[in-house]
Amino acid sequence: MSSPATAPPAPNNLKRIVAASLIGTTIEWYDFFLYGSAAALVFNKLFFPEEDPLVGTLLSFLTYAVGFAARPLGALVFGHYGDRLGRKKLLVLSLLMMGGATFAIGLLPTHASVGSAAPVLLTVLRLVQGFALGGEWGGAVLLVSEHGDARRRGFWASWPQTGAPAGQLLATGVLSLLTAVLSESAFGSWGWRVPFLLSGVLVMVGLWIRLSVDESPVFKQALAQAEARKSSAAATAEKMPLVAVMRHHWRDVLVAMGARMAENISYYVITAFILVYATTSAGVSKQTALNAVLIASAIHFAVIPAWGALSDRLGRRPVYLIGAVGVGLWMFPFFSLIDTGGFGNLLLAVTVGLVLHGAMYAPQAAFFSEMFATRMRYSGASIGAQFASVAAGAPAPLIATALLKEYDSSTPISLYVIAAALLTVVAIVVAKETRDRDLTDLDPSDGQVPAKAPAAGAPLV
Repeated sequence: MSSPATAPPAPNNLKRIVAASLIGTTIEWYDFFLYGSAAALVFNKLFFPEEDPLVGTLLSFLTYAVGFAARPLGALVFGHYGDRLGRKKLLVLSLLMMGGATFAIGLLPTHASVGSAAPVLLTVLRLVQGFALGGEWGGAVLLVSEHGDARRRGFWASWPQTGAPAGQLLATGVLSLLTAVLSESAFGSWGWRVPFLLSGVLVMVGLWIRLSVDESPVFKQALAQAEARKSSAAATAEKMPLVAVMRHHWRDVLVAMGARMAENISYYVITAFILVYATTSAGVSKQTALNAVLIASAIHFAVIPAWGALSDRLGRRPVYLIGAVGVGLWMFPFFSLIDTGGFGNLLLAVTVGLVLHGAMYAPQAAFFSEMFATRMRYSGASIGAQFASVAAGAPAPLIATALLKEYDSSTPISLYVIAAALLTVVAIVVAKETRDRDLTDLDPSDGQVPAKAPAAGAPLV
């Protein structure tokens, strides 16, 4: 049986929803990745100048990791209110918070001006960034998943995921342009501020687009049903989505966390730590490393929707496993290629790594959305994704830099990523396939079991 919520939406409306989610996530990831690139390139000198280069980089990446620590709190707060008030309102708030914090970083005084207050202020703003991003991801992918055609949910829901490489592409592109046209002293003096201040303009554009879209029809339907049964025990349980998630979906939360280990760790090693490794160990210039990440991010952007479409045909689990196994196998060749110092080999290393990462990242949006009931979906998907980031993405550049400093070798770093890949493989193997689930029927608080989406087995066109 099909309902208005499960019927394919009008193409123009769906494209507008996808565009709103994609542009918003691109801006937020631009802000987040810009900090990571700046941490590797200039923050160690501007905010931690009294330390030796690698120690300064470690401290710089430590403030980078602080942003991840705030993401679970953002997931809890935004998830709770997103499940009660709606996806759209919280997405607007997250965009304003992220953009405001990034713009403020561009105005920060450095250590030379205010001493130890500079890294403290930087850390506070990084916490705000992390809090906002912790609430952004779940709402953006749900807005598309809950609007989209069930038969092609993997494809459509993968588009907000392209906001990560698009944000990386934009952040790296702006930094690459500035380092190319400015002298090193000019970039270190004022040039690094430009991309942070540019965030203010981008946020205004994203806000205008995000305010123009409608609330999720699946959420509105679930809210209407909850209003109709206010006196029931189920309605009482829904007042605290976090409690409901832990009661009905704790296994799914653990699966989501495990699934993110290889995806998150590999991404930050490939895109953030590489700027440290290539310049300090392989003798590659800063500009060359940035250019490689820039080109590879464009390819990453292009392959994510293709992997998402493949997950509609094969299922979420098979595609995810391709990525997890592939990333683990690629780590030793990855560093060997970088060690040659050639741009072609560096580009090949990063590109293959990001293409394999895309096989995990593309189906992730639909996969996590399909695990949870509507009135606890924002909380469940956000908690599973963001709590994992504390153990995975947050310390990844920090751990990789520490391993490089301790062993002066890439081998321990490769083993670190391989261990994460094994954890992800285990999580995906024990997970249930979710491709055929109907988002409107998956509601354990009503005693229901996951249902198949209407016409999910029909040929995809």
